[in-house]
Amino acid sequence: MKRTSFAGMECSVARALDVVGEWWSLLVLRDAFLGVRRFEDFQRSLGIARNILTDRLQTLVDYGVLERRLYSERPERHEYRLTDKGRDLYPVVLSLMRWGDRWAADETGPPMVLTHKACGHDVMPVLVCPDCRTDVEARGMTWRRREAGDPAAVR
Repeated sequence: MKRTSFAGMECSVARALDVVGEWWSLLVLRDAFLGVRRFEDFQRSLGIARNILTDRLQTLVDYGVLERRLYSERPERHEYRLTDKGRDLYPVVLSLMRWGDRWAADETGPPMVLTHKACGHDVMPVLVCPDCRTDVEARGMTWRRREAGDPAAVR
């Protein structure tokens, strides 16, 4: 069944879902952030059907989130590498992980621990305002449509 495209909606969340809104796509990205690069390794890790994995990888390549790179000529084999666009999805994956650790973990607790390489501490990253450095939470934010001439607030 063909799903509806959100590409024409005037909403960045909807447009992003056009690229990564299918659940296998986010799991492929999670594995890519964990260092998985080759088709067989994605398939082994995810337990996904080959045709579905092929489709998800191709979609992520088509949108410039992953790139295919030749790593063997005989036989011809490719690996999948995150692009800058793909690496920018890291906070999205971490936010889903954080939510899952809080609301979907079983009695043994979160299955993964993140360790910050620079300082060696285990962390769960949070969103903070780049100006005042306080946590960004739903109750502390407002939304408004951007007016013509408004600078983009993306940093």
